[in-house]
Amino acid sequence: METSSPARRALARVRWPLVAAVGPVAFGSTYFVTHHFLPGDAPLWGSALRALPAGVVLLLVARRLPRGSWWWRSVVLGTLNMGIFFCLVYVAAQLLPSSVAASLMSLSPLAIAGAAWLLLRERPTPRVVVGAAVGGAGVLLIVGTATGALDGWGIAASVASMALSSVGAVLTKRWQDGTPVLTVTAWQLVVGGVELLVAAALVEGAPPALSGTEVLAFAYVSLVATALGFVCWFSGFRHLPAGAVGVIGLLNPVTGVTLGVAAGGEVLTGSQALGIALVLASIVLVNLPGGTRRRGEQPDLEVEPAQRVAASSSSSTCT
Repeated sequence: METSSPARRALARVRWPLVAAVGPVAFGSTYFVTHHFLPGDAPLWGSALRALPAGVVLLLVARRLPRGSWWWRSVVLGTLNMGIFFCLVYVAAQLLPSSVAASLMSLSPLAIAGAAWLLLRERPTPRVVVGAAVGGAGVLLIVGTATGALDGWGIAASVASMALSSVGAVLTKRWQDGTPVLTVTAWQLVVGGVELLVAAALVEGAPPALSGTEVLAFAYVSLVATALGFVCWFSGFRHLPAGAVGVIGLLNPVTGVTLGVAAGGEVLTGSQALGIALVLASIVLVNLPGGTRRRGEQPDLEVEPAQRVAASSSSSTCT
């Protein structure tokens, strides 16, 4: 028993960063799929068709509706993590060059770490701070020098989307009470999807006509890049410190660039290669043994049975 415990913990330490990484990798793949296979003239409908089917499918799998405080919590989380977030990202994409938007979003690990400090009393370790700085520098190298018109509303939308999604992710961690991650994710996606559906109908009118290829592309974006991606992303927050997950999130632009090179015929520059290396190094740094736990912090790297999670929820809000 004593000899197996360290091995199990070592396996868990590798497993949960890998699970969390599925989220930003899936999110990053949406850039390529959207650019090559989806219509670009109805972004709100595109966001609604991404979020709502994913939520409905996960809800059919979970077969459980919110109870008690989870009704209003689901509205709050769905609005922060999906509804408002997708709308603000759309506004930023319309008003800012992609390099500027990506540069601003490279600050998200620090935003997540700050929100976790305020809401969870989870003080970021020096490794998380250094890792966020190194990873952010890597993102700047990946997207290139941020040039172009700096629209004030676009910058505000980009910063607001980053701040609100960071708070939403940390609240998802704070409010865990043994409810399965898949179930909580389903509730959020349904709420955000309904909000986006209403916004799309009011702003863009009737939904766009879709070809067979576009239907398949939406199926991938919704079921894989959104449903699976968010389940893995929130699983990372459940089992890892929020700051470490924020650094892992920098795999998002890495994935976009990598897919562009591998499948889109784009050329990888030397600075982009160095940026990818820095991002990967930052993720390794924050997940080294002893780098993501502080003295007195409750271990949260192992998968606990639902009974143990529920039993421990009364003594800690950030397992």
